[in-house]
Amino acid sequence: MKISVKWLGDYVALPPSVDELARKLTAAGLEIEGVERPGEGLRGVVVAQIRESVQHPNADKLSVTQVDIGGSALFQVVCGAKNFKVGDKVPLATVGAKLPNGMEIKQAALRGVDSFGMLCSAKELGITEDSSGLLILPADTKLGLPIAEALGLDDSVLEVNVTPNRPDALSHLGIAREVGVVTGAPLKVPQPKPAESGKAVAERVKVRIDAKERCSRYAARVVEGITVQPSPQWMQDRLKACGVRAINNVVDVTNYVLLEYGQPLHAFDLEKVAGQEIVVRAAKPGEKLRTLDDKERTLDADDLVIADRDRAQALAGVMGGGDSEVTQGTKRIVIESAHFHGSGVRRSAKRYALHTEASHRFERGADLDAVLPALDRAAQLIAELSGGTVAPGRVDVQPEPLAPRRATLRYARVEKVLGVAVPEAEVRRILTALGFKSVEESAGQTTYEVPRARVDVEREEDLMEEVARVYGYDNIPARLPRGLETLAPEPLSMEAERRLRHALGGAGLSEVVNYSFVAPKSLEVLGGKEAPIALMNPLSVEQSVMRTSLLPGLLENLSRSVRHQVESVGLYETGRAYFRDAEGGQGMRPAAREVPRVAGLVWGLRGGGRSWTQKDSRVDFYDAKGAVEALLHALHVEGAAFTPAEAPAYHPRSCAQVALKDGTVLGLVGEVHPRVAKALGLPEGVFVFELDTEPLYAAARLVPQAAALPKYPAVLRDLAVVVPLELRNEEVRRVILEVGAPLVEDALVFDVYTGKPIPEGKKNLAYALRYRSPERTLTDAEVTAAHQRIITEVNQRLGAALRA
Repeated sequence: MKISVKWLGDYVALPPSVDELARKLTAAGLEIEGVERPGEGLRGVVVAQIRESVQHPNADKLSVTQVDIGGSALFQVVCGAKNFKVGDKVPLATVGAKLPNGMEIKQAALRGVDSFGMLCSAKELGITEDSSGLLILPADTKLGLPIAEALGLDDSVLEVNVTPNRPDALSHLGIAREVGVVTGAPLKVPQPKPAESGKAVAERVKVRIDAKERCSRYAARVVEGITVQPSPQWMQDRLKACGVRAINNVVDVTNYVLLEYGQPLHAFDLEKVAGQEIVVRAAKPGEKLRTLDDKERTLDADDLVIADRDRAQALAGVMGGGDSEVTQGTKRIVIESAHFHGSGVRRSAKRYALHTEASHRFERGADLDAVLPALDRAAQLIAELSGGTVAPGRVDVQPEPLAPRRATLRYARVEKVLGVAVPEAEVRRILTALGFKSVEESAGQTTYEVPRARVDVEREEDLMEEVARVYGYDNIPARLPRGLETLAPEPLSMEAERRLRHALGGAGLSEVVNYSFVAPKSLEVLGGKEAPIALMNPLSVEQSVMRTSLLPGLLENLSRSVRHQVESVGLYETGRAYFRDAEGGQGMRPAAREVPRVAGLVWGLRGGGRSWTQKDSRVDFYDAKGAVEALLHALHVEGAAFTPAEAPAYHPRSCAQVALKDGTVLGLVGEVHPRVAKALGLPEGVFVFELDTEPLYAAARLVPQAAALPKYPAVLRDLAVVVPLELRNEEVRRVILEVGAPLVEDALVFDVYTGKPIPEGKKNLAYALRYRSPERTLTDAEVTAAHQRIITEVNQRLGAALRA
C-alpha cells in the first residue's frame, strides 16, 4: 500500500521527519518497507522563463537563450530543442545540479558560447520517456520554484506492508488514525456535505438486492449535468504518487476516495443502465460480461454481479463493465458504494485472475460504516470538479442491519497479560483514539463497541494487543519467565520411545520421517481392509489419502534407494496411522482415529554391504525378527510370542504375529509378498515389521529391577526330541518350562534337523536346559527326575519322541 505523506498531512499533524514517521508506524505494527522520494534527484532544477532566444552563431541546430528564474539577472543557456517559444516556462537545471540519469550540470562552452545550465526535457528529469523537446510548464507556474514542487514531486511515499488482518489500514484515513494514536495528534476526518438540487435520487434510480447473503449494503447517489474532463493536477499528482493512473475527473474521484477512505466505489453512466434500475444478483450460468479491461467473460453461477433490468453491468467488488463505463459523452452518473462479502469476491477475483484495488479490500473486509461517508465524499468532489449537480438524498438498501461486535476489557488483566503496568487512562486514550467506543462501564472493566473496520478484533485479548502495540513493545521490560515449583514428570511413553529408537539404531536401522499422506494405490496393494481418509485439498494424487500403515513410506524409501544402487537398506519410522471414526469431529472428539506405530524394513546384504572379511549373505526373516526382539529386550517386555500368521501384504512362508504374553497382538513381522513387491517395483527379499506402540509401551518395564546373582551352580542337560514338522518350537518350549518349573531356568533351542535318519514329516529339535535352585545345590537325582518328567509330558502332550 502506497501512502502519500503530503496527502496524509491533510488529516493529521505529522512528526517532523519522514523517517520518524516511518519508525513510529513500524513500531505500531505497520511495517514501512521503503520510502520513495521522487523529487530527491531534482535538486537544483527550477522553473525558468525564456526571455530571449537567438540562433547560435556557430551551430545551425542550437539556440542561445536568456532565461529568467525570478532574480535580478538572466542566465545564458545554449539549447538544442526547437519546441519552445519566447515566454514559455521550462525546467532549468542550474550549475551543480545532478539529474536522475546521472548527468552533472557544469558551466561549459558549447561551440564557443558559454552556457550556464541546461533546459530539460521530461526524459532528462526522469518523468516520462518523452525526449522530443523541452518540458513546457503551465503559464501560471511561479518562477524560481523548485521543479519537484511545480510538478507535485515534492512528496515522500511510504510503502506500507499491511497484513491481511488489517484492512482498516488500506487507506490514508486509516493510516492517519494510526499516526494520531501514536503521536497524540487529533484526527481531521472530512465531513462531506454535497450541495443537492433537483429531483430526489429515488426518482432517478432504483436499487434491489436479490443476493442478500452476499451483499450487506448497497447505496447510490446520482450526479447530473457533469462534464467529463481531466481531473485537476493536484488530484492527478496524488493518484500518481500512489501508483494509480489518472483517467478523467469522474473515475479519478472514485479512485481518490478509495485511497482516502478504503471504500471501493464505481460510477455507471446512468443513460446506459436499462430501466434506471440496479439489481444485485447472482450471475446466470453462461451470462456474458465485457469488463473494463475490454475482455468478454463468461460468468459462473457463483459470481455476484451488478445488473440493470436487462443484463450484468459489473462483477461485484472486482471490476466494472464496459457497457456502462463513463465516457466523454456521459452527462449523468450513478455512484455505487456497497459492502460485499469477502469470500465471494475472492472466488470471483481468483476465477478470472482479476486482482484489483477493490477486490483487494473486499477480500480482507471493507468497513461497512464507510459506505455512506465515502459515497457523499465522491458525490461532492465529482460535482465540484465536473460542474454537475447532486440529486437530493441517497438510495440506501440494507437488508439486515448488522450490529457491531463488542468486547469487554478488564483493566486489572492488562498488566498480567502484557507484563507491564499501563495506566488505565492511557488504555482508554489508546482505544478511544483507535475508534473503540465505550458502551458499558462497570467496576474495573469497560465494554467497547468495535469499529466495523477492525475485522481482527473480537475478544479481550485483541483489545490488549491494541494497547501493547501502541504503548510500545519496547516499553515492555524483558523478564525471565517465572519458574515452576515442581516440574511435571516426563511421560513414561517418551522414555519408552527413546529406548525403542536406541534399540533399532543398534540393530542397524536408520530412522526416517515420511509424510502421513500417501497414494491410494500404495494402500490398495497392501490389501488394507479399511478405506483410507481422503484429503479435501491434496498436494497431489500421490499424497491424496491419510496412511493406514507406515509401510508405504518405507517401501517408497527402499525403491528410491534401490534406484540409486544401494546394496543394503535398514530403516525404521515411528508415526501414526489414521482410520475413519464414525463419531469423529463431534464435540472434542478428533476427526480420525490415530494409532501410534513403529515400522521397520531390512533388505539387501547383511552387515551393510560387501566386505572382504566375510562372505556375502543376504538378510532374511530372522534379521527383521531380531530387530523386533531387540526393541522388546530394550523395553524389558518378557514373554512375547511369535506365531505363524497370514496377511495380504506378507509372504505366506514367512509371516509371524507378535503378541504379548497376555494375548495382546502388537503387529506382524515377515517378508513382503512378491505380488506387492512387483506392483511397487521392488526387489525380492524385503522384510518388514509394523507394531502398535501403545500396548507395547504399556507392557514396558522401564524402572530397573535388580536380582541377586545366583549362589548355587547350574546343571546343564540337553534334550533332543523328534516332533511333527508343523509343531512350533514355542509350543515345545512352553511345555518344557511349565513341567520343569521351578527348577528349569531356561530352555534354548540350539539345533533344528530334518533328513535321515529322521522320518519324513518329522524334525529334530535339540534344547539346552539349565537347571538351578535358588536355595541349594541340586543333586543328580533331582535333575534326572525332573528331566524324565519333561520327556514324559512332551511325549504325552505333543506326541514327541526322544531321539535315540
